[in-house]
Amino acid sequence: MHYLVVLIVDNPDDCRPILDAWEEIGVSGVTILESTGLGRLRRIGLRDDLPLIPSLEDIFSTDEVPHRTMLSVVNDQEMVDKMIMIVKDVIGNLDDPDTGFLFVVPVIQAMGLGRPES
Repeated sequence: MHYLVVLIVDNPDDCRPILDAWEEIGVSGVTILESTGLGRLRRIGLRDDLPLIPSLEDIFSTDEVPHRTMLSVVNDQEMVDKMIMIVKDVIGNLDDPDTGFLFVVPVIQAMGLGRPES
């Protein structure tokens, strides 16, 4: 069975050590997205400096550093467990505030992973 590991990292500086360690254990691909949460948007507040017809870039542009969302599909629970251990080693306890959020979901079917379907 395949698993989708989704990690939202609060501090972008934590990404490089996590990615390096994941690569060392054999994670073959990770998609990384800049993201932000509703809490951050609420803290920023409503903006009155937007153009009449704003773009998404206009709406979300701030001086605040966004989160990073990392997604990877791996093919066994053992790899998932190793990835989680690495995240805990780098970030610490994810239940602490301003650290991150991780979840794993089973993937029923996956294509385009660069290996034959199983």
